[in-house]
Amino acid sequence: MKRPLAWLLGAFAVLGFLRRRREPVATAADPRADELRRKLDESRSLVEEREEFEGAELTVDRAEPAPEDPESRRRAVHDSARSTAEQMRRR
Repeated sequence: MKRPLAWLLGAFAVLGFLRRRREPVATAADPRADELRRKLDESRSLVEEREEFEGAELTVDRAEPAPEDPESRRRAVHDSARSTAEQMRRR
């Protein structure tokens, strides 16, 4: 035992740890926990309502069919832009 101070501090730490383990932990009901549980239940019902609402909506892939090929869409956009530019030049 070359270092009696280290052994003494270690013994106190072990005793403190063992005493803390034996003490019962007070589990008082926290009023904030009840409030959080209530909010969680409320949000769950909102999620269910939202899913029900969104289930009735028309999805994007059904609302507007995709163009046959990107080249035809590009050509249509460029034609529209050219006609708009020509109209602006005439004024």
